[in-house]
This record gives sequence, structure tokens and C-alpha cells, in this order.
Amino acid sequence: MKFLIQRVSNATVKADNVITGQIGKGLLIFIGIRDSDTKDTADKMLKKACNLRIFSDNEGKTNLSTSDVGGELLLISQFTLYANCKKGNRPSFFEAGSPEHAEKLYNYIVSKAKEYCNIVGTGRFGADMKVSLENDGPFTIMLDSEEL
Repeated sequence: MKFLIQRVSNATVKADNVITGQIGKGLLIFIGIRDSDTKDTADKMLKKACNLRIFSDNEGKTNLSTSDVGGELLLISQFTLYANCKKGNRPSFFEAGSPEHAEKLYNYIVSKAKEYCNIVGTGRFGADMKVSLENDGPFTIMLDSEEL
């Protein structure tokens, strides 16, 4: 599983020109899922992401987590995090999970995220989405379950 995490001042996602999720200060997390990923993998990744101390304290040091600052989450499924570009110029996505498995695990992540944050926005699984964000920093981190 991969989480591409962006610390944002605000972010919005639209599907079919309708806003499906919107947050203020918090984390925009793009989520890539493989078939070998489980609920245990999701739990570890979500705990790590939400406890990352990447928000500034009163002294300007990145020392506070999302919950410490009352941050919000915007979770968007993104199979393209598993793009393989080794051969040719057209990426292949054979490492990405099947849509059925990925959607179940994505929905599980969304429900568990509510244990960490009061406001959890989402995209629409499998839809063509438009994401707008104001990256705060910029601050972007990639979490890979194989490295935790």
C-alpha cells in the first residue's frame, strides 16, 4: 500500500463536476492499494499517516500531528501510484489491486479514518476526479507499507 501525503491549507475533489470532498487544514492522502494489502496493512498506514508530526508548533518546528492541530483528511483512491514505467513510455498498472479488492479496502480506510479526525472527505472510487489543493510548505511525503 502506498500513501502519497500532502499537507494542505485546503483541498477539494470533484467527480462529474460535483464536489465529493472538501477540507481545510489537514492532509490530502492519495491511496494506492495492491491485492496483497489487508486491513492490518491499512491500519498501520493510517496510524502512521495521522500521527506524522508534520505540522508546526508555536516555535515553527514540525512537531504536531494532524489530531494535535484539529486537522482534516481528504482521502482519494489512486491506482496510478503503482505505475510501472520500466518498459516503454506507457505505464502499466499490473501491480495495482483489482478494483473489487481496492474499493473494499479504500472504504475500510475511510471508515477507520474517522477514528483519527472529525472531518474526513473522500473522492469517488473509480471516477474521473479533479483535485484542487493548496499545498502547505510544500510538504509531500510518500509512505510505502513495504518500508514500515
